[in-house]
Amino acid sequence: MTSRRDFVAGLGAAALSAALPLHLRALRRFRSAAPFPLSVLTDEISQDLGHACEIAAREFGLGYVELRAAHGKNIMQWDANDVAEARGILQRFHLKVSELASPIFKVSWPGAPPSPVAPSGPQFAADFTYAQQEELLDRAVELAHLFETPYVRIFDFWRLDDQTPYREAIDDRLRQAARKVGPRGVTLNLENEAACNTATGAEAARLLAVVREQSLKLNWDPGNAAARGETPYPDGYTKLPKDRIAHMHCKDIVRKTDGTTEWAAMGKGIIDWLGQLRALKRDGYRGVLSLETHWRGAGTAEESSRQSMAGFKDLLDHVE
Repeated sequence: MTSRRDFVAGLGAAALSAALPLHLRALRRFRSAAPFPLSVLTDEISQDLGHACEIAAREFGLGYVELRAAHGKNIMQWDANDVAEARGILQRFHLKVSELASPIFKVSWPGAPPSPVAPSGPQFAADFTYAQQEELLDRAVELAHLFETPYVRIFDFWRLDDQTPYREAIDDRLRQAARKVGPRGVTLNLENEAACNTATGAEAARLLAVVREQSLKLNWDPGNAAARGETPYPDGYTKLPKDRIAHMHCKDIVRKTDGTTEWAAMGKGIIDWLGQLRALKRDGYRGVLSLETHWRGAGTAEESSRQSMAGFKDLLDHVE
């Protein structure tokens, strides 16, 4: 039987909940029902960080966002004023940071032949050299502490036609980076990226088997694996050490008649996202799932993110 004290406490909690703004009540309901915490890269919605965070919190009902760029400026170039403004926005919308989506090691490997997929200009407002990477690691640790997240996303250099002569040195470079940041409370999440040397689940599994430092984990991106030609679920995922998946990027992809691929809204492509999500739940995944829209089929970044998030939530509703 419910005691008077419990009954009164329940009334108090109900009154407190009713006093919350509508968007916070919606956020609480969504977060309590979702099988995983969700995030979104803010610059996939808008370069206006305040607007992106308002959409993420009040419309999408999220408790997390992922930071990469805002107002045309990569996060690694944010100064003290930029950081203070961003922290104020996050506080206003009751948002936490799931990961810093840094461009660390998304550069050419020194001494290797030019990568056929290296871009000719900056990506996501990032334009750094190999010589700057050590400085970027230090800055990433500072930013991780300022934004109260343990995770910094990294890569493993623009993809080479033949990695073999350089692979051991690349592995060691990642190992040394992990050893540097680990004692400072930061974990580097390597993203499998179609344009980088670790692109698939199979390649990520190989990397994690030789770089065993626990301060190097994986930002698993099934969309990127599919863009490189792998079937990400079940093939790529099956090979991965599940305890080394710390964060995920979520987007979908379609294959065109000429064999090339293009991005799609979540649930509208060839990736077995429902199977992947069910496997994550079965395997006890406790990290955040972050929407990285990429698809622009709805005309604008904001509307495309809106539709892709709707597809994402529909998938999550069917996770058993």
